[in-house]
Amino acid sequence: MPNEKNLPACPVETTLMLIGDKWKVLILRDLMPGTKRFSELKKSIGNVSQKVLTSQLRDMEKSGLVSRKVYAEVPPRVEYSLTELGKSLKPILDSMRNWGDSYKASLN
Repeated sequence: MPNEKNLPACPVETTLMLIGDKWKVLILRDLMPGTKRFSELKKSIGNVSQKVLTSQLRDMEKSGLVSRKVYAEVPPRVEYSLTELGKSLKPILDSMRNWGDSYKASLN
């Protein structure tokens, strides 16, 4: 998890650093309802490569937004879920959804 010394002084820049990537926002969106396996995330997100999705999930895990649970099974099962910190981003995602809906409606 980053420490305060490594973060930008601007809080908006800090937020963008953590979730400013297209894939990270979609990962957050898809994990808000609950835990998902890697394959479920890949399918629900769409056109993301396995390499990019893995990288984004690892980055979000390092930031403390996502937790990863590995089950000792054959084949191995890995599940991802939001931490409390990740869940605290829900109002931001809700605002983005509302704004997107309003924008689409204004085009009609």
